[in-house]
Amino acid sequence: TMETSILLLRACLALLAMPIYLLSFLGIWKPFCKKIFFPYFLEKLSVIHNRKTHRQKQELFRNLPEFAGASGELKLLEIGTGCGANFQFYPPGCKVTCTDINPHFQQTLTRNMKKNQHLHYERFLVTAAEDLSQVPSGSVDAVVCTLVLCSVLDVDRALREVLRVLRPGGVFYFLDHVAADHSSWKYFWQQSCFPTWKLVFDGCCLTREIWKNLEQANFSELKLQHISVPLAWTPIKPHIIGYAVK
Repeated sequence: TMETSILLLRACLALLAMPIYLLSFLGIWKPFCKKIFFPYFLEKLSVIHNRKTHRQKQELFRNLPEFAGASGELKLLEIGTGCGANFQFYPPGCKVTCTDINPHFQQTLTRNMKKNQHLHYERFLVTAAEDLSQVPSGSVDAVVCTLVLCSVLDVDRALREVLRVLRPGGVFYFLDHVAADHSSWKYFWQQSCFPTWKLVFDGCCLTREIWKNLEQANFSELKLQHISVPLAWTPIKPHIIGYAVK
């Protein structure tokens, strides 16, 4: 049966990744992953991902200036900034607050900030998406979150925080990989890779149906589309992209 095949494939992948499982058991993998492996991996992935989604991202962020506040200033909060892969898509003069749960992206982040001097960088907060308590309620015009909701601990809580920090009429932009259609080979592949992928890539979940969380969140307007990003040999091709208005 399908379940048996999935379990068999999971076992094969676990065998291949045995050294990582062992390091994890000894408590060595997680700190190494957060500090060295994942920042390195994400930097490489961001470059490829940006190349494959460049047109879609340009299109996505095109209407950002329309959400500037009454003063004409655009206050933007990015959740899970990572290496700063989105900076190039933000409009000039935009005031950016960066947040990430992992403080170890500093090198690439600094490089991307230098490359994108058309923005004002306000501050950097080391915090989880589910706890933006350092950001006052209703204080930002836009929130951006790309390739982050796949690995937060609680998607609904993260979305509640997004709604809290946005001013009324503010906008939330998202782009993330999601579960494939349940009857597809892609989904079979996602289920097979799930445990090992999650361990290796710092908690990243392959089978989340994030569009459902977005539909259930209290946004007044939701523009969402399913797209496929051609990332060869990976289980993360199915994506959702769009924006939601508070």
